[in-house]
Amino acid sequence: MTPPPRSPRSSACRGPFPPEPADDPPTLVLAAHGTRDPAGERTLAALARTARAARPGHRVELSYLELSSPLLAQVLPAVRGPVVVVPLLLAGGYHVHVDLPRVVAEHRPEAVVARWLGPHRLLTSALARKLARAGLRATDAVLLGAAGSSDPAALADVRAAAHQLAVRLARPVTAAFASAGTPSLDEAMERLASTPAARVAIASYVLAPGFFHDRLAAVAAGRPAAVVSEPLGADLDVAALIWHRYDEAVRRSAAMPRTLRRA
Repeated sequence: MTPPPRSPRSSACRGPFPPEPADDPPTLVLAAHGTRDPAGERTLAALARTARAARPGHRVELSYLELSSPLLAQVLPAVRGPVVVVPLLLAGGYHVHVDLPRVVAEHRPEAVVARWLGPHRLLTSALARKLARAGLRATDAVLLGAAGSSDPAALADVRAAAHQLAVRLARPVTAAFASAGTPSLDEAMERLASTPAARVAIASYVLAPGFFHDRLAAVAAGRPAAVVSEPLGADLDVAALIWHRYDEAVRRSAAMPRTLRRA
């Protein structure tokens, strides 16, 4: 008796993991920087839950490049089936261009890596809402406070985000940096102090509580007329942007099948 033909899926089984159903979407692996602040870890976990709830049926894993657990280097080998890595980073820089590609190359070279999050209109919407909740006034000067980077392209990403926010708010927005980059937070605050604005509102351009948001809060606390918004956190628009980057990466990968492509 002639044995029945093998299904296409069984004949395609390769690699160390059991085959996944053909219609299973790639797993979304979120790659955050990492933080020593437990509140920051809770916020990023909440963002992962928000993303997961936005697309039932999709597997979502949270990982970190350093400081927190689980590390991306641990998560990538453990996930079965195709993987799309979305960096939870607001701008390009060393972590995007060096750290993350190195970990992927070492632990999951066939993974597809999406673009980092910013700048994007969805982040602009989230920033505007956070400022409104912080009590933004029509007469406030606005500063976009970011971590900073030694990479000029990363600083350009932040300045582009500041421009988008300026268009949304219909007023100037100054980008300033807590670490590398000019102007520094203190320099920007000093400049704004010499303007007619009665108060400065700092839009926190970070995803979660931690060292850089604490730095923004300290700068605001040192000025009697300054407020700072909350981190972007588990905002629905941030979750929507994560899936937008995921979809971009899947489409680009589909155009070049069976190969690793970085979006």
